[in-house]
Amino acid sequence: MKKTGAPLGKLTLGEVIDLAEKFRVKASHIVISEAMEVHRLTHDEVIQAVFEAFKFNLLSLEVGLSKGESFLLGGIGRRLSGLKKKRTVFIGDRFIDNAVIYTLAAEVGNHQMGLQPCAGTGDSCVTAGLMKALLETRLSRERVGQIGALIVKIGVLFKEGKKTTGCNMEGFGAGAASAAAALTEMRGGSPRDVARAMVLALSPTIAVPCTPRVIVSGLCATHIGGAVLIGNLASNLALKTALRVDVDIDVMMAMAASVHANAAPVITEINLEYMRPYFKKEAEVEKYVAPGVREEEAAKSARVLAKAREEMRRLAETANPLTSPFGDAVVGGSSIAVGSPTNMGRIAHELYEGEIRKISIGLTTDLFARRAINVPGILMGAVLGASTKDIKAYHRVLKEVAEKGIEVQIYHIPEPEVQKITIEATETNAAVNSLNRGGGRVKLVDAQPSLATAVEVAGRLGIKLAPT
Repeated sequence: MKKTGAPLGKLTLGEVIDLAEKFRVKASHIVISEAMEVHRLTHDEVIQAVFEAFKFNLLSLEVGLSKGESFLLGGIGRRLSGLKKKRTVFIGDRFIDNAVIYTLAAEVGNHQMGLQPCAGTGDSCVTAGLMKALLETRLSRERVGQIGALIVKIGVLFKEGKKTTGCNMEGFGAGAASAAAALTEMRGGSPRDVARAMVLALSPTIAVPCTPRVIVSGLCATHIGGAVLIGNLASNLALKTALRVDVDIDVMMAMAASVHANAAPVITEINLEYMRPYFKKEAEVEKYVAPGVREEEAAKSARVLAKAREEMRRLAETANPLTSPFGDAVVGGSSIAVGSPTNMGRIAHELYEGEIRKISIGLTTDLFARRAINVPGILMGAVLGASTKDIKAYHRVLKEVAEKGIEVQIYHIPEPEVQKITIEATETNAAVNSLNRGGGRVKLVDAQPSLATAVEVAGRLGIKLAPT
């Protein structure tokens, strides 16, 4: 492998996959070869080092499985251990069941005697759970060690990407990626399958926070247990379907790390506000906190439920009735990326007079990035007056616009949520300035010839306007 010029000791996951494909070996074989070259070890010594790395965490797991008690999860490990002797507990796959149970038990052990963290202690719960489940299969010790090496490689990269609080870079994110890779390789997947599975597993974990959850009873269980289940789903999708996954694993991980660093301060502040009443407290610690601070926290906590109820009441007041819960069907695959912009176009269609000469479309960053799917919707709404469910219009409108000689301009708007359309016509121009509210809804900000007319048009077309 030296002859390839690969930066051994610094290989990314994408490079591991590329090298594995080049040499027609498993991803774990490249990970082990890298360690052999860098640390001057034999294959067996690397395998032994992997098992040594997991030794303490597996011991902690056993404590959580037998007699451990967690201040957040109670005796969940002991309880589930008893249930699994009789039947599968969560899903019909005994191996996955065991991996989830052992993962939760590891968290209990963490609260009893600690865990050696990798990216954090969250992913150490998942990886310890996976390793114990693997050791109970018919796989050889060598094969388990190889898969363990792949798990460790993933974990140490997440460790470097984790800069602040965030389950997306440890228990949930690193855990899901590790589970996806381990399960895919265990099931005989190719290196490319392993990469696809990791990308799929990482996607739903991006930006997920953790700090409030690790001091609120129960919530961590679905983070670390969910990591195994998402990893399992991702693995099966990679192995059993032809699902197209274009994103490189290095791009996905780099994005996860970047989002993590930027989103954590904002998300955590909001989480702390809502979760404060549910924090576990220790009386012997609280007595060292100034009374004024404790009183202020108690007052804030007392207001949380009332505030949340008020916020939820506002949602309930504008929610669709059970007899008519859904909006119109939306072609293009997204009610926020296509439905709401299309409805903006439909409103504009009713406001202009004469023949259309030019249409200018302004889209906020995320909508601009998804212009391939929303511009046909906007144009079919603006030019044809077609609804969001008109699939024939959606597929023919670009050709029709070209045939009519209508000039189209698409531009980026940096402000969030903003979507605008201007129609230049032979008699009366039209414009709609709106905010995207998802679900096909729009918040009208301004319109030409008049905002009042636009509101009336929306009502007539059955387009739901968001109040804020």
